[in-house]
Amino acid sequence: MKKYASEGEDMYLNRDVITLAQAKERLAAVVPKKITQEKQVEETLGYTLAQDIIAPFPQPAFRRSGYDGYGILAEDDHDYPITLTLAAEVPAGSELKKKLQPKETIRIMTGAKVPDEVAKVIMLEKTHMLADGKVVIKSGSRNDNITPIGEEFEKGAVLLTKGTLINAGAISLMSAFGFATCLVYKRPKVAILATGTELLQPKDAPVAGKIYNSNGPLLEALVKENGGKVVYCGQIADDIKSLEEKLDDLAKKADLILTTGGVSVGDFDFLAVAAKESGQLLFNKLAMRPGSPTTAFVYEKTLVMALSGNPGACFTGFYLLFESLLQNMQGNSTEIKITKMKLAHDYQKPNSFDRYLRGTWEETATGKVVSLVGSDQSSALGNLHLTTCFFKIPHDTVVTAGTEVEVWCLPYK
Repeated sequence: MKKYASEGEDMYLNRDVITLAQAKERLAAVVPKKITQEKQVEETLGYTLAQDIIAPFPQPAFRRSGYDGYGILAEDDHDYPITLTLAAEVPAGSELKKKLQPKETIRIMTGAKVPDEVAKVIMLEKTHMLADGKVVIKSGSRNDNITPIGEEFEKGAVLLTKGTLINAGAISLMSAFGFATCLVYKRPKVAILATGTELLQPKDAPVAGKIYNSNGPLLEALVKENGGKVVYCGQIADDIKSLEEKLDDLAKKADLILTTGGVSVGDFDFLAVAAKESGQLLFNKLAMRPGSPTTAFVYEKTLVMALSGNPGACFTGFYLLFESLLQNMQGNSTEIKITKMKLAHDYQKPNSFDRYLRGTWEETATGKVVSLVGSDQSSALGNLHLTTCFFKIPHDTVVTAGTEVEVWCLPYK
């Protein structure tokens, strides 16, 4: 096996440092194209429409009764109370087969088709049925209680626009117009690989010097939470040959590969080596903390995002760099909201890089404020479940309470 450590100065110390914004630009330039697919409407919850949905007919498509009651002709609509002969019943889903005559009425149900000649539907509460089959209508109505054809949607109206995130209401709307399928953006296939000889699996007994793999499950949950389809989630030891074989395999299965660990400057950080040798290295050093060694490259035409092995840095890197890629491939915009808030406390740790700290925010009487939650160490994982935002401390600065800082509000808590 090659000894890559001897190449350390050339390979690692000369990394080009770029900003977070520059990294996002380079990723956007190589993100895979959106792919569409036809799916059954009832299976599209959470997907994004890749087409406009156009009404094939008006809604309602017929004059529709708004109440249970009795339909009457215009010429009988006077001199109440009136007594009319019951000619027929019209339940929902059927229609009157004969023309209604003067001095006649029909019993009609909510949602049923109202015959063209019927001028009004008198609510049931204003009527009384006699034993001889006649109906007494005690008083008239100012409204006709009939929903006209096309009142909600005309034929050809846009029901849902391309780019709509499909929820229960959208499924209901498409179903109401008889759509069995629709065109949506496919969910990106994502492979997740945790690297490190030190990693244990949950079924393993504790071993001195080793740790359980927490970043793999973290990334799997984050990918699913943001609409991606996980096609692989596993781990391998630090071995360059095994890594290359695994990347070869995953590049055939996935649209995106997401890794954690192996990107720093250690002798066994072989993902950094694979990135250098890929032929299309996008970046391998960011002017940010945590996660400065975060790396991205294209391997066999598949984008690889290599995040830090430190849980805090891994979590931060996913949201600040990878989440927008997932959303873009699904036809969506990022769900992270960028704003400004006042810091609730001092932060007195200057750094040569911008710091993106895990925090929480709240609404107070004087406005929104943001606070550090738990430890600011990149190795800390006890605050990930509490984090609702990141906030930025610019490089080479210390910040006092009340200072306005940039905040990235996360879509999930």
